[in-house]
Amino acid sequence: MFRCQGLIDFAALTPSEDTVLPIHRSAQGSACDLPGLHLQWRGDDASVACNGRAIVLALGRSDDKTGAAIDASGWLERYLRRGDGAAAEIGGRFAVVVIELDRRRALLFVDRFATETLCYRATNGTLGFSDRASDVPGSRQSLDAQALFDYLYFHMIPSPRTVFEDVHRVEPAQCVTAGASGAKGAVYWKPAFVEDDDRDQSGRLRKFLEIVRESVEREARVPQTACFLSGGTDSSTVAGMLTRIRGVPAHGYSIGFDAAGYDEMAYARIAARHFGLVHHEYYVTPDDVAEAMPRLAASFDQPFGNSSVLPAYYCARRAREDGFTHMLAGDGGDELFAGNSRYAWQQVFDVYHRLPRALRHRVVDPAASSWPLFRRVPGFRQLGGYVRHARHDMPDRLETFQLLDRLDQDEMFDQAFQARIDGRQPLLQQRRHWHACEAASLVNRMLAYDWKYTLADNDLPKVRMATQLAGTTVGFPLLSEALTDFSLALPPRWKLRRLKLRWFYKEALRDFLPTEILRKKKHGFGLPFGPWAVAHASLRTLVEDSLNGVATRGIVRPAFLDRLLHVHLPDTPGYYGEMVWILVMLEQWLRAHETPLTKTSPIPASIC
Repeated sequence: MFRCQGLIDFAALTPSEDTVLPIHRSAQGSACDLPGLHLQWRGDDASVACNGRAIVLALGRSDDKTGAAIDASGWLERYLRRGDGAAAEIGGRFAVVVIELDRRRALLFVDRFATETLCYRATNGTLGFSDRASDVPGSRQSLDAQALFDYLYFHMIPSPRTVFEDVHRVEPAQCVTAGASGAKGAVYWKPAFVEDDDRDQSGRLRKFLEIVRESVEREARVPQTACFLSGGTDSSTVAGMLTRIRGVPAHGYSIGFDAAGYDEMAYARIAARHFGLVHHEYYVTPDDVAEAMPRLAASFDQPFGNSSVLPAYYCARRAREDGFTHMLAGDGGDELFAGNSRYAWQQVFDVYHRLPRALRHRVVDPAASSWPLFRRVPGFRQLGGYVRHARHDMPDRLETFQLLDRLDQDEMFDQAFQARIDGRQPLLQQRRHWHACEAASLVNRMLAYDWKYTLADNDLPKVRMATQLAGTTVGFPLLSEALTDFSLALPPRWKLRRLKLRWFYKEALRDFLPTEILRKKKHGFGLPFGPWAVAHASLRTLVEDSLNGVATRGIVRPAFLDRLLHVHLPDTPGYYGEMVWILVMLEQWLRAHETPLTKTSPIPASIC
């Protein structure tokens, strides 16, 4: 696997006539250590390290070519012409480091969705960088207590924070400028939503299909390409379009679960029959989960708790066993075209805020909070619940069902750990990002919000690491720049028509997708981890061993873990299984990444 990693000492960095950067040999050695990189050098100006496959989106100068791929030398040329604006009008997926020799600074870029990641440590006049937080040169590897709390809250750690105190992650569509005095980030691209252009609906429906076809074709450049197939709208679209493009049946990989309420294989079979796919089915067992969890946890560069990583891994693993080296995923369709149920629910909740302020605060709120009628009588009870949720402003309203907020955190967390964290930080961070989103409508603002928290920080790392561990690469055709820009120009009422999710998307695909899939409710790769952890010995053993390990870390109180395992999980396995999963994944990650430095981490001392 190609790696992007390096260490720069700005004080020792001087221009040179060499054709390659010097290789670091000791603590007092050369200024740069860039092992194994695709490097380019241009006299006394700069050098470049890059990952991914970037492309030119639009003509800039006569020597640019729209759609052309950019290698390290291309990035160098763009920097020499555009400086800090080198990533403007560049698409694809990329992580790039430009080292400016004369100015003794470095520029770090990642793509719009941070599909390729870049982490860095800028301190004491040095810059260490890597595509993995755990591998940044020069890091002390001391664990950040606040990041661990963020992980338990979000089930991942949102950028720019990482699990390590001195390591940061470049945020989506950002350029970080680093030098002897530190580092500072700036956004080089923001989504520009068009809210009221409803011209030529029929023409744009046709154009959508053209863009989807082109996007799938671009991502399927590898001959040995297969598809994830959940039976949902997005994966079915990608698999069907790949079959149409190539003129032969695409191979689709699906995961099932022998557990009531979790298996979606029937819809995957509908898509396979409709498009004539070569359909590969695999039913994951509890023993599979017990075997894969430690490997999955260890593969990430920091704790990661999205349980759908496991079915994604088994899909990719089966595909690799069959000789496929590249997978196409359907991620992005929901977040570009309003396919998540919360978009509709928040529209309903937002009606409350259209009431006169005086009526809300003097009558409706007190009634819903205190009147027995609104808490005991059917019908009125639901109305009271609606008001209690709706009265929160966004994005706070999105967190009213947050699992961690429903637990007693004083009973859950170790007292010393609590003293080192700020429980308000996750929501404060969400508010900052929410208010930075430049969109007039609620729907578009939620989409822009999810581009960070759902895609860049969660779903894309999940699929990328699952496929990497399985030995394949992955493409995201529904996140192409052409499709992203197209979605920005659609009026929000086409994306969410009344309460109909992704109305435009489904209307465009009405003659392409099976009716059953167009009408199905979103489900995805649900995992029956909680019920299985209660009933199956191998998984129960892993859970008990992992929670016993967590109990020694000084994060979660042993008494809470005991109640979680012996009371909450057996009583409500579907609900509390999620908390058990993220704790097991945390413990397995900590075991895999223990080093002499992390074992003596001062925040808190007992974590590792």
